[in-house]
Amino acid sequence: MNELAVKADILSMTKDELTAFVGTLGFPAFRAKQLFEWMYKGVSIEEMSNLPSAFKEALVQNALYALPVVANKLVSRIDGTVKFLFRLHDGQYVESVVMDYEHGLSICISSQAGCRMGCKFCASTLQGKDRDLLPSELLGQVLVAQREVGKRISSLVMMGIGEPLDNYDNVLRFLHLITSADGLNLGARHISLSTCGVVDKIYALAKENLQITLSISLHAYDDEKRSAIMPVNNKWNIDSLLTACAHYFRVTGRRISFEYTLISGVNDDEEGARKLARLLKSYMKNMPLHVNLIPVNPVEERGFDRSSKERVESFKKTLISEKVNATVRRKLGSDIDASCGQLRHKKRKEEGS
Repeated sequence: MNELAVKADILSMTKDELTAFVGTLGFPAFRAKQLFEWMYKGVSIEEMSNLPSAFKEALVQNALYALPVVANKLVSRIDGTVKFLFRLHDGQYVESVVMDYEHGLSICISSQAGCRMGCKFCASTLQGKDRDLLPSELLGQVLVAQREVGKRISSLVMMGIGEPLDNYDNVLRFLHLITSADGLNLGARHISLSTCGVVDKIYALAKENLQITLSISLHAYDDEKRSAIMPVNNKWNIDSLLTACAHYFRVTGRRISFEYTLISGVNDDEEGARKLARLLKSYMKNMPLHVNLIPVNPVEERGFDRSSKERVESFKKTLISEKVNATVRRKLGSDIDASCGQLRHKKRKEEGS
């Protein structure tokens, strides 16, 4: 039987919800406060030293509290980037990456076990989607990574395995949990959520007015090219996506970042850069524009090649000449294969799944 059908997922609870649950087990509110504080340190129930054995036993019997287990941990000798392959309670694997910037540590987390979006250049979609991650599993990646590196994580990007807006309800609860003053108290403005363009959920997210940064995985300047590498474009084309983006900016006042993976011979021509700039300006009007250029990470099964440094620089300069701010993403962890989905894919092939 599925544990979630019979056990309460306590790490997905707010402090008030946890207090109410602990009450149903017959224990006082101060035990809930102690439990909440321990959970946010990323430790097991056994390690919660000031909790009585009867309370711990009640939790084991009635609660699901299964932090991700570190199945593999790679540390870059170049820049200190740390990549985690986490094993979840049901045997699924996801990846997280901790990056060290001047402003502090940032973590990139996964939102699903696999992905059903089917982007042609991405390793995360190779075996489809197995399931959505729970709020507790999203939060658990942050808590365990923070415990492992021994430092506070001060910013977060939802840019790992999976499409966050395809797991909307769980992701929304996670965002409320991680920004709560009771929990990690991470500022919403230090959180970026990346989507390939789930348009209906962009409108829903705008209503929440969370003040997070929305990053759009655009990767093409017209529908023909985008549909060829991103199947989501067949449901929500560029017009519907950028119309939703303009709405998001009007409602929240938060600038949107556009991600653009450069693939040699596919979408990296100079005229394409001009078309991209004019496309964005026509929809986003007075919004400050920023395009984050990402040379594609070659994936054996995909057959796409990285654009040359000269081509990347030319694309960037063309965007800037068209009055669109553009930067090239700094490649971190190049010696540990820190690009998304590859560790999970390798592990699943080893296990024959």
